[in-house]
Amino acid sequence: MPTTSADTSLTEETESLLTTVPLDIENGGAGSSAGGAAGVKSAPPPPTPPPPQSARADALRLVFGAGGIYAAFLYYGSLQEDVFRYTSEDGTPFDQAWFLQFLEALANVCVGFVGMKVAGSTKNIPQKFFIISGASQVSSKAFTSLSLARGLSFPVATLAKSGKMAPVMAGQLLLGGASYSTREYLQVAAIIGGTAVLSMGKKKGGVSTSTPLGVMFILLSLFMDGVTAGVQKRLKADLGKVGVKPKPYDFMFWTNLYMMCVALTTAMILGEVSSGMAYCSANPEIFSLIVKFSVCSAIGQSFIFYTVATFDPLVCSTVTTTRKIFSVLLSIFTKGHNLSSSGWAGISLAIGGILSEIQAKYSASRARHYKSKVSM
Repeated sequence: MPTTSADTSLTEETESLLTTVPLDIENGGAGSSAGGAAGVKSAPPPPTPPPPQSARADALRLVFGAGGIYAAFLYYGSLQEDVFRYTSEDGTPFDQAWFLQFLEALANVCVGFVGMKVAGSTKNIPQKFFIISGASQVSSKAFTSLSLARGLSFPVATLAKSGKMAPVMAGQLLLGGASYSTREYLQVAAIIGGTAVLSMGKKKGGVSTSTPLGVMFILLSLFMDGVTAGVQKRLKADLGKVGVKPKPYDFMFWTNLYMMCVALTTAMILGEVSSGMAYCSANPEIFSLIVKFSVCSAIGQSFIFYTVATFDPLVCSTVTTTRKIFSVLLSIFTKGHNLSSSGWAGISLAIGGILSEIQAKYSASRARHYKSKVSM
């Protein structure tokens, strides 16, 4: 299944790319072996438990990878909320979303370039779908930022982005011919329904947690998520046809390079480069927030690559998905979001949908693992 919040991304759009496009990871082994006489397969040997030292090493690697993702992106989400809640002394808010995305992508390009130099790069990578994917991802992230700038609360935006499976389903149904179970539709309905309840509810003081313009931008962001999912499926097929397996930092560099180009071009057209630089010059505090925000994004993506390469996309997807839940709760308890009872009911419904999605992924993974062992 093809993962900002208000990201918060991997960022989430990038998280999606990392968990849907195959990385250059080999499982080891030399393929299937013959067994038994007259074509009769022998029973598979019982699995050998890993030695205690290996299990401890895996646990430490998981703590390192998951801890890095949690630390980077929890702080990333908090910084993003702080950026769009900031106002200068004259009451002017920061709303240069495309300028912000340019700086974030620039940080990721720098880290991706260093990573390619250290780990090596892949030649003859087809660029067409990287360009389209980069454009759709940065558009999704910019629209999410604009939703925050236009008054949508961070918890609503983050939960709404957790329901991106809806446009992803639509994109893959239209472009990839995919099919989904009733449970998957119900999970998405729970996330969207819970987000809607939270969005339409009010804080204890009677103030709404969303605005019409903010809702419009988050819907545009979800639409671009659907486009991204369809493009990523085409990218995967395109890479398979030419027999190219890009390395992790190839994905990070090329995707963010095109994200940076699109963001810079759009920011220049909208006049956000000059206005953004002027705002940051007049308000050094927000420039510090933006720098830390961009660095967290690059560090978080590196930890995502590490986790996918060390374990598998399912582990990484579980970490990034549960991170969104903690981002919502952290925002509520530290940023002064005093929710009403209906707001808490909406959050509970949405989180229930998210946890059900995680459980379904693990069940499907265990079933595939069992089937592969039986067919050995």
